[in-house]
Amino acid sequence: MDNDAAKGTARERLAERRAREDRRARRRRTLGIAVGAVAVLAVVGAAATTVLVRGGGEAAAPQGETAPLTRQPDGSVVMARPGVIAPVLEIYEDFQCPACKAMEDATGATIKQLAAEGEVKVVYRPFSLFRALPEPISGNSLRALNASLCAPADKWLAYHDRLFAEQGPETARGFENADLIAWGRQVGITGGDFASCVTGGARKAQIDQANDHAARNGVRSTPWLALDGRKLERDAVYTPGGLREAVERAAR
Repeated sequence: MDNDAAKGTARERLAERRAREDRRARRRRTLGIAVGAVAVLAVVGAAATTVLVRGGGEAAAPQGETAPLTRQPDGSVVMARPGVIAPVLEIYEDFQCPACKAMEDATGATIKQLAAEGEVKVVYRPFSLFRALPEPISGNSLRALNASLCAPADKWLAYHDRLFAEQGPETARGFENADLIAWGRQVGITGGDFASCVTGGARKAQIDQANDHAARNGVRSTPWLALDGRKLERDAVYTPGGLREAVERAAR
């Protein structure tokens, strides 16, 4: 092999080696970009999930204990941290109302959490919207409301939640006295006073007060949530993010 041929072969080998090195370098860069992209997507995905949870996709479970509860003379129940007097969220609901159950499922935990955080004073005002309707709806509504008024304040919230969990169809007789008493025992309401209060319809006077209060305040449907006296729109009733935003706006 002459010198020119040898030099040409050496140059070709060098060029080929450089080409292989360039290809390997490009592959490493491509792999690095892909890994980085996956990492970025993971971060973005986590951020998106956080926004979803905070912004209204899911109700956040209340952390720790709920705010203290006290029953008022008119039968309403206040849930608030000591010293929290505003803003005031009033909740008008009927235990036989399917839309009220839907609201409880969607934002009930958020309401409890906001009160526990000291962000709002909550006043539960259950009443019997369906009292004038035919049976079995009217009877279901009245029996459940009477039982809720019989429940002691420290067990009332658990009983309230249980009533909505046990809500049956509007077309069937439900909230039977025996069941109402049994559910009370299951949430820690013991003693004969509760049972006799339920079976005797002992809270008729407070039922009348609750119904009159709702009528005076223009409540025409349930659920009806009023924040500092102003009825909340649907987004604030049925989405955790919307409700929290409304409360924060009222506080400002």
